[in-house]
Amino acid sequence: MAFQETFKALSDPTRRAILDLLKGGAKTAGEIGVPFDMTGATVSHHLSVLKEAGLISDERRGKYIYYELNVTILDEITGWIAGLKGDS
Repeated sequence: MAFQETFKALSDPTRRAILDLLKGGAKTAGEIGVPFDMTGATVSHHLSVLKEAGLISDERRGKYIYYELNVTILDEITGWIAGLKGDS
C-alpha cells in the first residue's frame, strides 16, 4: 500500500479543510473555494493534489465538475492505522 501521496496531501491544513467541506457531499470548485481567501488556481492546485492522493474523485455534471470524498482510500488508511495497534 503506497500512502506517501495521501499523507503528504493530508499534511496541509487547507486540504484537510477541503476534505471537511466535502463531508457534506459533492461540491464544485467554486463552492469549495468560497470559505477560503485564495485564487481559483490555488483551489484547483489543492484539488489536484487531493485527487492524485486518491482522497477525492471528480465527476462532470453538465458544465460543472463536482468533487467528492473517496471513502475507499479513507477506509484503507484507517484500517492500516488500526492494524498498527495490534491484537492487544
